[in-house]
Amino acid sequence: MSNVSPIKQEKEEPLLSQISTALSEGQAIRKDVGKDGRLHIDRPLPFLCLHLTYGTKNLAARDIASANASYLIASSLSEAAPIIQAIGDEMVKRFGAFVVLDIGELEHDILLADDSPFLPHYEVAVSATTEPETQNARKAFIKAICDAEVRFRTPRITRPEPAQDPILRLREAGISFPCISVRFAPIYRQPESGTDYPGLRETMIADLFDAGLRAFSAFATETNTLNITTHRALGRKAFVDAVRRADRSVDEIAQSFDFLLSVTPINARQAFEEFKQSDFEYAPHFLYRPLGVDVEEQKRKLYSVAFDHLEDPVLYHLYREKQQEIDLQLTMLAHLHKRQYTDFGRALYSSVEPELLTLALDVLARCKMPANENDIPMVGCYEVAQKAREMVDAYHQEEASFKARVEIRDDLPPGLMVTGEKLLISRHTVMEQRRLDALLHHEIGVHLLTYFNGSAQGLRLFRSGLSGYEGVQEGLAVLAEHLSGGMTRQRLRLVAGRVVACAAMLDGASFVETYRLVTDEHHFDQANAFNMVLRVYRGGGLPKDAIYLRGLSEILQHLRKGGALDPFWMGKISAAHFPIMQELSLRGLLRPPGIRPAFLSLTRANERLEKIRSGLSIAEMATL
Repeated sequence: MSNVSPIKQEKEEPLLSQISTALSEGQAIRKDVGKDGRLHIDRPLPFLCLHLTYGTKNLAARDIASANASYLIASSLSEAAPIIQAIGDEMVKRFGAFVVLDIGELEHDILLADDSPFLPHYEVAVSATTEPETQNARKAFIKAICDAEVRFRTPRITRPEPAQDPILRLREAGISFPCISVRFAPIYRQPESGTDYPGLRETMIADLFDAGLRAFSAFATETNTLNITTHRALGRKAFVDAVRRADRSVDEIAQSFDFLLSVTPINARQAFEEFKQSDFEYAPHFLYRPLGVDVEEQKRKLYSVAFDHLEDPVLYHLYREKQQEIDLQLTMLAHLHKRQYTDFGRALYSSVEPELLTLALDVLARCKMPANENDIPMVGCYEVAQKAREMVDAYHQEEASFKARVEIRDDLPPGLMVTGEKLLISRHTVMEQRRLDALLHHEIGVHLLTYFNGSAQGLRLFRSGLSGYEGVQEGLAVLAEHLSGGMTRQRLRLVAGRVVACAAMLDGASFVETYRLVTDEHHFDQANAFNMVLRVYRGGGLPKDAIYLRGLSEILQHLRKGGALDPFWMGKISAAHFPIMQELSLRGLLRPPGIRPAFLSLTRANERLEKIRSGLSIAEMATL
């Protein structure tokens, strides 16, 4: 620190003292540095990511640095050097070693014409101090960059000229700790206008951030400073305020409308009577609730939510996915009863892939209609509600935050529906008593349980659901019916029949044609067939119901590969988010599930799980 003037030193001393005190006590630090800089350390770590702005703004390198759990952004090396020294001194005391990753951008990229017939390599200059551990960390960084999935241009790794090496300037500034320097070509900027390619910028930030974590991991391993299972565990262990603000904003928009209630007819019982009176020749007229959301207003709010200050590529990706999903839902509501509604539904829930339709037809063929079973005890909505409240109370006794509400509604088709923290039961529900526990494990033991476990994670996103969560949720819920011993052939046939009905609707079949398909060819009775087809054609054609069988198939494949179920209980997630959930758990951002489903403790549940892992097919899952 000899190159710092006494006046400068006097001004900085309080900050340096605060840094040393906080780090010696293991506290987090988040402080502004200079006019446009910041120091962020969410926990003591044997590394620091450094970015020097030198007056520039909006560089991807700044976002790469700020994605780390420990970073310093400063306007110049003279401003940064004493801070780095204070941090490094404390970290060496704690860990025995400390490394600085200095990341920035080259001034120019090879200019490309708009009609270039090929895309050349782009330069990434990487240098490091001479310690063997630092050189190995440099190699880990280079390998990660070269192994990253490439869609546009591949990196060409170089070493800076000795006289231009940023490491030399770090040493001249008095920084004696091991250092790695990275300078990359700004290929995310368009050559003519200088504006960004947004997707390429996002990809570069994610790839270079990951490479930095791999370098830190290699250094920590070589120096025995940390014992980690994966480099991603070195990521952030705390949410910044910007994450919580974005989370609240997105959740408020998601809660401003109930998508399924908005597209579900309120006159299902009368519509069935109307359909019967027409001798099943004419599609009934469905009535819907008035739309209670201003679609354009909510879309404006949705796209005004700022994600550019989250400082975490993983969370940025999750919220961007959720933003796009909510946008699709709002777009569908704006096109209710119009031709485009089904097109947007296809984008949200996917088409029925040939393999899924083949699986559905196989289940229908192998699960024959049972012979008429007489004297099967039935229950109505009040018995269902009483049993549901008993199950909710049992979960509440285990976890006080489990405060689900059970409501009987007149404006729903027969059946049950979970929305938020409420279980809605149609007043017209009549069902087999032997199926009651299984259905409640489906609704309460999966849908409500993951809502409340997700609520405990600190971000509302995990209770409202990550993008695409519904398929796995419904797959888990159907699995719950099997594990609790309440799966019947009729239920399996219903899950498969929904896929057939969705496929017919997407292929252009009318309501009446699809009804005839499931009654004449697949032998569903009139009431079940009508309810099935109503769900598929609600709002004008909704392919959502194919996700039950698709999700169940995904869960079974996951189990057969040795996968665990516990991560699914953390909140509402999809199978695609498994690696992300594991990373966030390793980083300490997620809690283990506060409540585990009661059906996992039932007699024979483990035995049934083992049979699935051994290859039990969906058609063989009937237990009644």
